[in-house]
Amino acid sequence: MSSPHAQDARTGAPDIRLAEGGSESDDPDGVLAAMGYKAELVRTRSTWHVAFMSFVLASIPYGLATTLYYPLQGGGPVVVIWGWLLVSLIILCIAASLGEITSVYPTAGGVYYQTFMLAPAGVRRLAAYICGWAYVVGNITITLAVQFGTTLFFVACVNVFEKEPGVGIWGAETYQVFLTFLAITLLCNAISAFGNRYLHILDTFAIFWTFTGLLAILITILAVAKEGRRSADYALGGFEPSSGWPSGWSFCVGLLHAAYATSSTGMVISMCEEVQHPATQVPKAMVITILINTVGGLLFLVPLMFVLPDLAMLVALPSGQPTPTIIKSAVGSSGGAIALLIPLMVLAILCGVACTTAASRCTWAFARDGAIPGSKWWKQVHPTLDLPFNAMMLSMAIQIVLGVIYFGSTTAFNAFSGVGVISLTVSYAAPIAVSMYEGRTRVKDAKFSLGKLGWVCNSIAIAWSILAVPLFCMPAYLPVTAATVNYAPVVFVGFVAIAAAWYAAWGRKNYRGPPTEHLNAGLPADVMPIDAKTRKE
Repeated sequence: MSSPHAQDARTGAPDIRLAEGGSESDDPDGVLAAMGYKAELVRTRSTWHVAFMSFVLASIPYGLATTLYYPLQGGGPVVVIWGWLLVSLIILCIAASLGEITSVYPTAGGVYYQTFMLAPAGVRRLAAYICGWAYVVGNITITLAVQFGTTLFFVACVNVFEKEPGVGIWGAETYQVFLTFLAITLLCNAISAFGNRYLHILDTFAIFWTFTGLLAILITILAVAKEGRRSADYALGGFEPSSGWPSGWSFCVGLLHAAYATSSTGMVISMCEEVQHPATQVPKAMVITILINTVGGLLFLVPLMFVLPDLAMLVALPSGQPTPTIIKSAVGSSGGAIALLIPLMVLAILCGVACTTAASRCTWAFARDGAIPGSKWWKQVHPTLDLPFNAMMLSMAIQIVLGVIYFGSTTAFNAFSGVGVISLTVSYAAPIAVSMYEGRTRVKDAKFSLGKLGWVCNSIAIAWSILAVPLFCMPAYLPVTAATVNYAPVVFVGFVAIAAAWYAAWGRKNYRGPPTEHLNAGLPADVMPIDAKTRKE
């Protein structure tokens, strides 16, 4: 029992890890109480429910379909296929690293709470505050990117029907795009709020629906291939950068495609307080999902590269959505194309619902520690819906306000997806970095332990974070105009300014981080905080 006390002395944070021999499965609410929180949400999800939700958060292949423009412009098939595999391996390391930490600190506060508990005493309050804001901003903006991406994707899908060659039936004026985005956002919030008890059923349905759709797309486009098939050399090795960046950097900028599709990796941690046994179920679900996503992504992307039409034509599409055009080119008819696109369109809505759910939970978790202006409203749990409805409405309102950017920039989706990836990357890196700084001592007895691989996975995760932040601030192509500039840094800096102002006005004197006064009364011995149990003994 001596090492936990040594750790406490070094970090100043109480050690709430489960006592040796204790079983988290006996009383997850007791563990939550040991972390200073009252159980307010209903635990209805199993390991597979969480895995399926995590899968829907990424929504492979939908997430890959809406951002396919970036790797095609970045270089074509090489960036699409090998970029996907490269980023998937990196994200697997991030998922494993976060899973290990989550098995020690399973709470809806997620990476924010974990950063506080792992950081040295002198900086833990500020580190947790920065991480928490990045996590909330990332959840909200990646949800916004999903809703806006769905809008643009729907427009492109409708326009597989043409009133004349090359001209779709829906002109989609700017205001029409915005109103469609508004309708999709309202729909996803309504489903998430009023169908909460059935969401795990939707997530389970989604994974079977996805692979059915994937097989239909794979078989049909390869069997029909109206415009012929590319050689394997081209489909797996073709490299034609057209972004204006040098070849190597063009490849890297194209990785936004894969990074966006996998950025939701840690969002599911926010569901810890609705999972039956979060210390074991959530980490397993995170890793399982990455493996499923990697396979699903290849099943979707490889066939598309074999039937890829002219690359320059795809990059020049005004919609910025090449997937519907590729599928229509392969099957040779609008009716056949829309039939194959419907599974992706349904998955797009399910993805929006899952992201809306996760964003509301992390916003609520951060608000209950007073870190967001107006926290007394956002931390409330609706008495009949059993979910943080106010936090969900706050998240939705911010998304709608940011959506107005589209009226000034046709590349707004790039900004939304970019700032989402940047913010989530920063938030994921924070607990991993402080854990490494402390010598990984807090996770050595984790229920989901990486053992000797821990340092390797952690190092890869941090290296990726250092690259991703400046990388996704870059414009997708050169030269840059006012209409095509990447507004991700502007949005990111705007949120940083709001967070800094709130910290200066209120947080510096009042913010204390997550609760550390443990509610030990009535806790069973196997879930009592280690330091408290030792004192009792």
